[in-house]
Amino acid sequence: MNDVPRPCDSHIELVNFKYPLPRLKTALQQQRSIKIVAIGSSSTAGVDSVLPFPPRLEMLLRQKYPYRMIDVVNRGIGGQEAPDELLRFQSDVFDEEPVLVIWQIGTNAVFHNLDRAAVADAIEVGLRWRFGYKADLVLMDLQYTKAMVDKLDNARDMVSRIAKAADKAEVNVFKRFALMERWVDDHIPIGELQDGDLHTSDWATNCITGALVEAIMRAVAPEGTT
Repeated sequence: MNDVPRPCDSHIELVNFKYPLPRLKTALQQQRSIKIVAIGSSSTAGVDSVLPFPPRLEMLLRQKYPYRMIDVVNRGIGGQEAPDELLRFQSDVFDEEPVLVIWQIGTNAVFHNLDRAAVADAIEVGLRWRFGYKADLVLMDLQYTKAMVDKLDNARDMVSRIAKAADKAEVNVFKRFALMERWVDDHIPIGELQDGDLHTSDWATNCITGALVEAIMRAVAPEGTT
């Protein structure tokens, strides 16, 4: 029996950020205590026995930056989508005074057949609000699991809407959907990427977090380094 875990390929060419993270970069240079807020739905909150990405992100960033006290505050609520999350931005995001916000969105718009245009509008509102608060922002788009593949046209449309909103606001997107789809193209069975039909497996969640950390580290690296 082979108990060696499948290696992770972060496909940095897919997930590399388009824009820097200046506030996080400055905080890593000048502050000991650094706060990040992750807001979203069940991918953020966590489900069943799979540890979600926020505590994994905290652990990995503390390993990468051992002389910093990095806290990742988990503000995920299962089943919510961007319009619901906007209602708690003040209390769950701005009042925490983070230097980086990771906003996981889009999945429930597809899964629950919501009005995707209305969800995209809510995302744009949130992006505008963000300019009133001094934090970097990363959007995290959909997971590539059976529940999304079963509604693939709608899923791709939501991914596109998120990308357009981010480009308009010059905000980074962590392209979770594209990364997971590449893994399937690389002949990793989709069943290994999911826990049930909707949520990501332990392996996929771990590898997604690792790719996110790599993208963050590249975005805050000193000039001239990669």
